[in-house]
Amino acid sequence: MKFNHKSFVLWSLLSLTLLVSCKTDTPQKIAQEIAPKDSIFYGINFNQFEVIRDTIKKNETFGQIMLRNNIGYAQIYGISKEYREVFDVRRLGIGRPYTLLKSKDSLQSTQYFIYEQDAIRYAVIDFTNGVHVYKEEKPVKYVTREASGVITSSLSEAILDQGIDYDVTNNLSVIYAWTIDFFSLQKGDKFKVVYKEKFINDTIYAGAGPIESAYFEHNGKPFYAFRHMPDTVNKIVEYFDEQGNNLRRAFLRAPVNFAKISSRYNLKRKIAFYGNKVRPHKGTDYKAAVGTEILATANGRVVESTRRGGNGKYVKIRHNNVYSTQYLHMKAQKVKKGDYVKQGDVIGWVGMTGNTSGPHVCYRFWKNGRQVDPLKEKLPAAEPLPKSILNQYLVEIAPKKVQIDNINFSRQTTNAIATN
Repeated sequence: MKFNHKSFVLWSLLSLTLLVSCKTDTPQKIAQEIAPKDSIFYGINFNQFEVIRDTIKKNETFGQIMLRNNIGYAQIYGISKEYREVFDVRRLGIGRPYTLLKSKDSLQSTQYFIYEQDAIRYAVIDFTNGVHVYKEEKPVKYVTREASGVITSSLSEAILDQGIDYDVTNNLSVIYAWTIDFFSLQKGDKFKVVYKEKFINDTIYAGAGPIESAYFEHNGKPFYAFRHMPDTVNKIVEYFDEQGNNLRRAFLRAPVNFAKISSRYNLKRKIAFYGNKVRPHKGTDYKAAVGTEILATANGRVVESTRRGGNGKYVKIRHNNVYSTQYLHMKAQKVKKGDYVKQGDVIGWVGMTGNTSGPHVCYRFWKNGRQVDPLKEKLPAAEPLPKSILNQYLVEIAPKKVQIDNINFSRQTTNAIATN
């Protein structure tokens, strides 16, 4: 093969050009790769830290997680005591996700601990400058939806057939708990509902929000329900009908959901353990598993939250000048003396403290300072809207009533207006 000097020179120049181009382009490309954009999560730039994500394991405690990550006993104790009202580290849920942010230096010191209480709410412990604990919520967009159905077997099946969140069923049953017996629904009963769904980052579904308005037709009789906040000071939301009548009673039927009565109020009760002597039982016992939520049966102020003798840990609530209630044998209380609670608020958890042979809550009911049987009392209905704000309420619900009246029973779930 004959050597061509000109071709060799041309090839050499071209190779050199390519080599020089590669040497000048490569650093620019690398520079772009090692300068990522800020990744902001929970209001923190994650690019500045080593990120460790995990979930709470069975029997794992906050203290164990902290000790593994070089947080000392003194700080752990301080957080658990000083910030309990903000973030109770004793109540970590199994399977709930958490994130640890550590410094990128050789010390790998813990800078943040972030715990997701649910899809929206989270708690942050900031170790960057001492200790600071706070709670936040992810930005949520609410999408209003409409749904309707005709019951052929059960309310839950009618709702699930349309792909609607099961929480909507629960919310409807709570709203109409005192006006409709959901165990006696009839084939052909109908419902319409306007509710909100929650989305994070516009696309991540975060559950069903509150019901704005509802219509239920049971045995041919219509029942309207409209969400309204008559008490703006305590931010109490109620549901009223089209005339301003409150749909709930002043008291829940029981302090726990789906619990069986194991012992009734009985002033002549005899107990074999005490030689069959008469030992009056002035409460109603609801059997439930340890850890079951105990609910305030009515709005009121906590007057006692303590532990005493055979009562064990208990909470007592004063509802007004006539009625008070007490909840005994708790595993733990969630409220303290002086707290204002609303009907249905969780005030503690079923336990076995005090004199008890099994897990339950002993529910005691006072009327005019005397303990009575709540199952035999004619409990008062909740107050209707006062006349001073009734006209304002009627004006407020007028377009809501038009909206729900215009929903056809045959239509499927539809999107409406996105808010927030």
